[in-house]
Amino acid sequence: MITIRQAQAKDLPAMQTCNLSNLPENYQMKYYLYHLATWPELSFVAENQQGRVVGYVLAKMNDEEETPEAVNGHITSLSVLRSYRRLGLAERLMTQAQRAMVEVFGAKNVSLHVRVSNQAAFSLYKNNLKFDIEHTEAKYYADGEDAYAMRKSLTGLYREAIDSLDF
Repeated sequence: MITIRQAQAKDLPAMQTCNLSNLPENYQMKYYLYHLATWPELSFVAENQQGRVVGYVLAKMNDEEETPEAVNGHITSLSVLRSYRRLGLAERLMTQAQRAMVEVFGAKNVSLHVRVSNQAAFSLYKNNLKFDIEHTEAKYYADGEDAYAMRKSLTGLYREAIDSLDF
C-alpha cells in the first residue's frame, strides 16, 4: 500500500533522488528546501510500505498575485519512480497539492509547465486532471525544448472547501 503524506525536511534527499532518476530538470537541494520552508503545506510524497519515497509533488503559490481573485498555485515538479507508475500516484499527489492550495491559500487556479515531447505527462494533465493549454513557451527548458504552459481552474475544489466549513 502506498500512502500520500505531506513532505517533511527528512524527505528532501529522497525527493531529489526521485527527481534525478526521472527528470532532465534537476534542482539543487536549496530549491527543495526553499519550497518546503515557504509553502510547507503544498508538497507531498508517496511512500511505500517500507517507508521509501517513491514519488513527490513540489508545489508553490505564485508571488505575482495582486488581488484575492488572482490567487494561483503552481506545480514546480512531479515525479514518480518508474516501477511505481500506472498506479495513480501522480494523480493522487497532484490532487493533494491542489486541495492544499485551495484549503490553505484560497487558490483559484493552478499552473504548470510540461515538455512538449512528454506525452505521458501531457496526457495525465490534459485528460485525467483537466488542465488546459494556455500557450506554448518556446525554448522554456535549459536544453531548448518548448513547454506547454497549462492551467486549471480550482473553482470546484474551492466551492467544496467552502461548503465543508461549519459556521
